[in-house]
Amino acid sequence: MSDLESRFQEAVEKVRSAPEDGGFKPSNEYKLKMYALYRQAVDGDVQGKKPGMLNPIARYKWQAWADMKGKSSEDAMQAYVAEVEKVEAEYG
Repeated sequence: MSDLESRFQEAVEKVRSAPEDGGFKPSNEYKLKMYALYRQAVDGDVQGKKPGMLNPIARYKWQAWADMKGKSSEDAMQAYVAEVEKVEAEYG
């Protein structure tokens, strides 16, 4: 596992284990950005059809991921790690 991959896994664990009542309250847009960076880093470009209008949450998530199309896995990992580090620096 490369240094970037291990830093990415650490950042993912920090996000997964962050307390819901912590000081940082991410907006829905921020959550979508982090979701899309994660999916791009792990799975590559978006796959499957865009969900229908009756499933707006899945549709927003799909679109956020689709907006990352073409970004390399390494670039997505770096961006994800950078976002987590920025939040840690501000909120501890």
